[in-house]
Amino acid sequence: MPTITVAAAVIQQDGRYLLCRRPAHKRHGGLWEFPGGKLHDGESVTDAIRRELREELHVRPTSVGPVRASIPDQGSAFVITFVDVEILGEPRSTEHDAVEWVASADLERYPLAPSDQAFARTLTRNP
Repeated sequence: MPTITVAAAVIQQDGRYLLCRRPAHKRHGGLWEFPGGKLHDGESVTDAIRRELREELHVRPTSVGPVRASIPDQGSAFVITFVDVEILGEPRSTEHDAVEWVASADLERYPLAPSDQAFARTLTRNP
């Protein structure tokens, strides 16, 4: 099964991280995630982050950092690639059920998608 890379934006402002709740009809529906999406053919992680955040959250990424972690999504071909991102604008979602800024200490209280949960554990150890 070929691997499908998904870029996930780790956006932190004022000690809080941006999380989005997946729509019920999608894989891991109702669970929270770091925003992002699948890379298109020939697209880099940086290009995918810039495109996805403009399309889904109506914000402008001003900085995309290097890959912090790549975590396979169990039971699928997806590998979630987490990168630090800085943005301009206030997120407003057209894709997700909800968008929230969450303190790192509160991340464990959110029902996160499995790969996002594994990554969030690294944040609570090393915010």
